[in-house]
Amino acid sequence: MQIIEVTNKQQAKHFRDVVSRIYKNDTNYVRPLNTSIEEVFDPQSNSYFSHGKVVRYILQNNHGIIGRIAAFVNEKKAYGFDQPTGGIGFFECVDDEQAAFMLFDAGKKWLLNQGMEAMDGPINFGENDNFWGLLVEGFSQPGFGMQYNPAYYQKFFEKYGFEHYYDQITNHLDLNKPFPHRFWKIAEWVGQKPDYHFKHFNWKESNKFLNDFTEVYNDAWRFHENFQPMDRQVLTETIAKTKAFLMKELIWYAYYKNEPIGFIVLFPDINQIIKHFNGKLNLMNKLRFWWMVKRKKMSRVRVVILGVKPKHQRSGIESGLFWHLKGAVEKNPQIKEMELSWVGDFNPKMRALQESMGADFGKKHITYRYLFDESKRGKDHHYTIATDTKYKNQ
Repeated sequence: MQIIEVTNKQQAKHFRDVVSRIYKNDTNYVRPLNTSIEEVFDPQSNSYFSHGKVVRYILQNNHGIIGRIAAFVNEKKAYGFDQPTGGIGFFECVDDEQAAFMLFDAGKKWLLNQGMEAMDGPINFGENDNFWGLLVEGFSQPGFGMQYNPAYYQKFFEKYGFEHYYDQITNHLDLNKPFPHRFWKIAEWVGQKPDYHFKHFNWKESNKFLNDFTEVYNDAWRFHENFQPMDRQVLTETIAKTKAFLMKELIWYAYYKNEPIGFIVLFPDINQIIKHFNGKLNLMNKLRFWWMVKRKKMSRVRVVILGVKPKHQRSGIESGLFWHLKGAVEKNPQIKEMELSWVGDFNPKMRALQESMGADFGKKHITYRYLFDESKRGKDHHYTIATDTKYKNQ
């Protein structure tokens, strides 16, 4: 077996296409678009290159490509831990422990050369709403951006020495079932207060809404461990990529005396469409995508993020945001399910909120950490990473 660094287009194609071998008989798997993968590793598309670096590898034996991995350093966050910490992700491998460990070793060696002393994984060279965590429970069709993998990957990570960092829980909400009456009572109470109002996103005022998002985010997430203010360029890039399928009535903001105090962002689950594309977004598939969006072929939406400024938490703002979403969902009867993904085990308030809505367990992912110094391993399998003074669906 041979580890090969990806340095040209043919090797990048091998990196993408290895999933065809891994998931050949898995009907739940949805192959991400090739463009979505390549954008992560393109300095022109991914602004994280302004403060980070990345490498990717493929693993080859006599029968072809059998695995892949990427390793990266986000310099804005790497030095905010007890030890400099990088990450590995985009891991795929046949069911062969030796092969898997060779891939982990390649990532570890590169990170050591970058001065790192630990690696988190599997994570993304970007925001944590995409390609983040290892799926360990709930092997059903993933929502767009959610990590999916074979069950046997868990034994690879844990046997290699990765330790539990935090759980990520995804719940599902059946929209055919009514919300608990108490939940809506709180929403009505908030809606009657004269100083509060709610407004959904629109493209004409997109610059204002992005400014409001940034203000709320930077206030609500400032207590998070290793917090970094929202990068406006990343936010602008993200919203631009969603223009083809975004439903503006699924993004709501809350205001108090015209001050932005909260938001909720939902995206239609385009995995229900791109599962037919095998990663390719050629002209024909672009036309198919447009046609299926217009025909309202997506029956599931995903809550990507929900945030409220700390001083306005416990005021029912979250219920008010969902109340306004209710109207949008009722106008789109094709939407049958809401995926609430994902909530860390360090965020009990958000988990309690989802329980109050009547949500059911859907999936569990784990983000792992591997300390390079063996003497430090096993002392605390669950790291303290955040307070619970904010709400977030990550």
